[in-house]
Amino acid sequence: MAVSEHKSRNGRSTLIQVVTPKPLTESPAARHVWAVARFAVGWVFVWAFLDKMFGLGHETPAAKAWIDGGSPTEGFLKNAPEGPFAGFYHDIAGAAWADWLFMIGLGAIGAALILGIGMRIAAATGAALLVMMWTAVLPPENNPFMDDHLIYAILLVGLALVSAGDTLGLGRWWGDTRLVKRLPLLK
Repeated sequence: MAVSEHKSRNGRSTLIQVVTPKPLTESPAARHVWAVARFAVGWVFVWAFLDKMFGLGHETPAAKAWIDGGSPTEGFLKNAPEGPFAGFYHDIAGAAWADWLFMIGLGAIGAALILGIGMRIAAATGAALLVMMWTAVLPPENNPFMDDHLIYAILLVGLALVSAGDTLGLGRWWGDTRLVKRLPLLK
């Protein structure tokens, strides 16, 4: 709240209280919408992790579960369209290191988003993973360049910028830890 002084024509001063509204992202409703968006995107990552790990039958049949020797990257990358990066993605499809990195990424990004901690790293790594997945499906099926991978990547950056982990999450507590105060990148 700000106070300003107004002088009238007759020289008398009047103090006027000016109420400055909070930015839209600071309103309780907006903060809760961002928190729900954080949960939703976090669940997308966690569900992909669980489905690929245990073969829950949504995208990964039980016979191709990672715990039963299936590869979480092989199906997606081997079936990628013949875009500009197809050779690269076909070559790494099913590689153990790619499977491990992919699954660790899905699980860690999803957990960070749902808990509301490590939002900066979750946004950066999640956006990088999504952009890589976008390059694997180039050109997108329904649009010259835009698809859900890019939209999710943009949303992740927005979640980090508005500190979405602080509402309905552990972000505020996480930000006050000694580790995060020493290494703000972990916020």
